Amino acid sequence: MAVVRRRVIAGVSGSLRSLGALRAAVQEARSVDAVLLPVLAWAPPGGELAYLRAPCPWLLGRWEQEAHQRLRRAFEDAFGGLPADIVVHPMVVRAAPGPLLVELADRRDDVLVVGCGGWNRLASIFHGSVARYCMAHARCPVMAVPPPDLITHLRPWRHHWRPEDFTVPLAR
Repeated sequence: MAVVRRRVIAGVSGSLRSLGALRAAVQEARSVDAVLLPVLAWAPPGGELAYLRAPCPWLLGRWEQEAHQRLRRAFEDAFGGLPADIVVHPMVVRAAPGPLLVELADRRDDVLVVGCGGWNRLASIFHGSVARYCMAHARCPVMAVPPPDLITHLRPWRHHWRPEDFTVPLAR
């Protein structure tokens, strides 16, 4: 009889928010002795419709390679490589992130970990919120990890550009 291990599914994009979520997912997988499934969902630049208008298999292969490199870089940036003390099954899938993560996290004992926060209203309208989608549609617990403190320290308020921001010092 096969023993089914618990799973922690983490949405990864390579952003600072997703690195925070990846760290939280690894910590959760360690604490419950679960398998970690880091998932990077990707789409061709311009979206699927733009690609269908002018398909190029060579470019598609390059974009997929870049997605694999982004997932590897996320682990390098967060931990210096794949953690050796937990089982990790990385996945790179060409799909919309929200629906893909919800589809993968189909067991009641799964835990879905996503980064959240930091978008302004206009960006949320155009990009949507993966965390909000997952919390609304997932059939398992969703851990929404707030953005790291670094983001709030870098952008505590909107920057108002001044003419001095665009000046270049003269060479002597």
